[in-house]
Amino acid sequence: MKRQNVRTLSLVVCTFTYLLIGAAVFDALESDTESKRWEVLSDMKNGLVRKYNITPEDYHMIEIVIIENKPHKAGPQWKFAGAFYFATVVLAMIGYGHSTPVTVGGKAFCMAYAMVGIPLGLVMFQSIGERLNKFASVVIRRAKCYLRCNTTEATEMNLMFATGMLSSIIITTGAAVFSRYEGWNYFDSFYYCFVTLTTIGFGDYVALQNDQALTSKPGYVALSLVFILFGLAVVAASINLLVLRFMTMQAEESARDEDKDGSKTLLPIDGHIITTRQRSHEDQASVCSCNCLGNKTWESGALLPPVPSHHEFLDHSLCTELIERASI
Repeated sequence: MKRQNVRTLSLVVCTFTYLLIGAAVFDALESDTESKRWEVLSDMKNGLVRKYNITPEDYHMIEIVIIENKPHKAGPQWKFAGAFYFATVVLAMIGYGHSTPVTVGGKAFCMAYAMVGIPLGLVMFQSIGERLNKFASVVIRRAKCYLRCNTTEATEMNLMFATGMLSSIIITTGAAVFSRYEGWNYFDSFYYCFVTLTTIGFGDYVALQNDQALTSKPGYVALSLVFILFGLAVVAASINLLVLRFMTMQAEESARDEDKDGSKTLLPIDGHIITTRQRSHEDQASVCSCNCLGNKTWESGALLPPVPSHHEFLDHSLCTELIERASI
């Protein structure tokens, strides 16, 4: 079995194992508290029903009124400030659920808006993340030159450390700000920042939902939006590094599999991967006009643009360079 298949199977097994472990831990931590809260709420409900002689239908109506009235504590949710906050949450795929469209037109537009906005947001965050990684690599190189290190290149580990540190700074700073403005304790604020920037978005903690904040605190609204957008860009930078690392590992595994099949992977030329394969004399003739390759022919990798066919000829200098690389 190829190593890529083994890796994929291992990832599936590890992921489901991780899910089972997570379910067991959450069950142990939350199940008892859930049962106790349900008992307390049931006792309070039964006490209210007996005290005020409320019918089940009236009590259900009271529940609906309280639930529907909760989002309005922050002020009008669909004026421009609230609508912009909602649009940001949709585009960033956070989805708190603190407010949702109720009209048919609003729901239809939300779906169409998300279809275009989510890919646009992903590309934007990815692009900003790449620029942040580039900036971090320049800073790291200059720092290494200043410290006179033996190697001045910014490695993947250096960049991961830099983006990780920046993400930690953003989350810890944001937690302090939200703790002050929202009245949460610091741990709950940290939890909100983490859930937001990882786009989990449970909605149990949502900023800008108290004291008419959407209309009375425009500076705080702007700060919250900047935190979400810039924080997601930094997280995208970290994810971009992880994705690149995974793609590199896949390329290495693919190269090893090709070697086992009789192909040999050469070092990239101008960003392209070139492989060579030994063929019989009856197969295609050499593509090199100088015949220095003997019976070898050159094939393009999966990411290559078209290379010269057997009717065309390679330059002798390029041919020599390929031979030298193949012999490594």
